[in-house]
Amino acid sequence: MKTVDARRRELEARKAFLTRRIAGIGDELDSHDAKDWEEMATEREGDEVLEDLGQSAQAEIRMIDAALERVEEGEYGFCVTCGERIAEERLDLVPATPFCRDCAPK
Repeated sequence: MKTVDARRRELEARKAFLTRRIAGIGDELDSHDAKDWEEMATEREGDEVLEDLGQSAQAEIRMIDAALERVEEGEYGFCVTCGERIAEERLDLVPATPFCRDCAPK
């Protein structure tokens, strides 16, 4: 069983990774200098994928920030809906989750 402090460190490390990833995506999006239509079309398709990855990373960072707030408040590891303890296995898979297995699908 991991301690809350260990979980906090994991969440902070994941947030740092995602922040670097978003910066890299921004750099990649800014680096295009296609000269013809075909290259521009190919780059645009790639840009859409990068933008989706960036949006996904931003959403995960918001979840991590909320989880870190729960850590500070002493509420991490408890479902925000029913108040029951979230299973250790679930926190291993989705460390930023605010919901227990029963409340997640609702």
